[in-house]
Amino acid sequence: MSMFDTVGKEHSSSRSPGTQAKLERMRKALRHEEPDRVPISDFFWGGFIRRWREECGLPADANPYYYYDLDWICTVPNMDPWIRSFEVLKETPQEVTVRTGFGAIMRKVYDFPMPEFVGWEVDSIEKLEEAVKTFDSPFDSRRYFSAGDNQIAGVGDGFERNSPPWVNTVASLWPDFPVFGSIIEVNECMTRLIGPENHMLWVGMEPERMAEVVAVVGQFYLDCAKAQIDAAAGKLDGFVIWGDIAYKCGTFMHPDFWREHYKPWVKAIADYAHSKGLMVIYHGCGNVHAVIRDFAEMGIDAYNPLEVKAGMDAVDLRRELGHTLGFCGNSDIQVWEKGDPVAIRREVLRKLNAAKGGGFIFQSDHSVASNISGKTYDMIVKLVRQYGHYPLKLGEYDEVI
Repeated sequence: MSMFDTVGKEHSSSRSPGTQAKLERMRKALRHEEPDRVPISDFFWGGFIRRWREECGLPADANPYYYYDLDWICTVPNMDPWIRSFEVLKETPQEVTVRTGFGAIMRKVYDFPMPEFVGWEVDSIEKLEEAVKTFDSPFDSRRYFSAGDNQIAGVGDGFERNSPPWVNTVASLWPDFPVFGSIIEVNECMTRLIGPENHMLWVGMEPERMAEVVAVVGQFYLDCAKAQIDAAAGKLDGFVIWGDIAYKCGTFMHPDFWREHYKPWVKAIADYAHSKGLMVIYHGCGNVHAVIRDFAEMGIDAYNPLEVKAGMDAVDLRRELGHTLGFCGNSDIQVWEKGDPVAIRREVLRKLNAAKGGGFIFQSDHSVASNISGKTYDMIVKLVRQYGHYPLKLGEYDEVI
């Protein structure tokens, strides 16, 4: 008997009509058809949620996904190469430094929004070649069924020990939202396992050796994706692949090297998720103009987050790519930060042009951070709900696509 057989199948009770409507909305949009309205959701920092509750006079347990009845939600299992508790290296009332299951040494100052990478256990290509042979199994039940520390869930804009079992989180959300699982791909693993500087340096200096490492890590995360989907026992509707392959000016490595060695593993994960009937969203920050067509070719359903500050524009991309690729995001967080209602209205309505014919999920161009006013986000949701109904009527902000 497989370890996953102990979980059981889907809940016997059906999902609510509201959840079914959200699921149909998402699926229709990502088939490049026009649903009833443009889907909307986002990724929220803990600092924003606290501010939103205070500014909007909401209870201490208020949750933006439930409050706004958003259209999809993402979940994160344990993706650490080595499943282990954080090793606390330093701890004061103001900060903590830990060694994680990626072998990363991370410092989290509680008053600062994001952690700092201090160092990595794997600090030479020789160590990397040996390390990838020792990863804990993708099929280890602790990744999905047990509480515990893990870097991605535990060290971010907040700090959390002993994250709850992933399957419990999925089961709790499944009745109310289209639920997405998620997995990092090779590039994102390298950022956390060896750091971006080492990654780019070793790709440049030792491309053949790095290609062999990429193949091992690619297979590892493909197997993690398969195990995760199996563990969910039918309670996933979609899948996010985390990549972050670019920065403001372009991709971190030559597009041809990425296409030869990294792209096949992204496609393999997407193909497997699609074979299980799941929608697939790829998350990659930065300027990805050089490779954006590759994601259409791979059959990715939507690209996220399309950062404006990196020169990405969903309306222009819709003109360029047509309906070969969906878009998820691209509303300029820098406009949101300023809180100017006129500028926000212009930003929201203009970006809704990319939703003509479907293929668009409205979100920020990365995530909703603590420097965004709760009342600003409230205004944005109301604008999307007011003007995002089909047929779209965008007035002076209507553009020919």
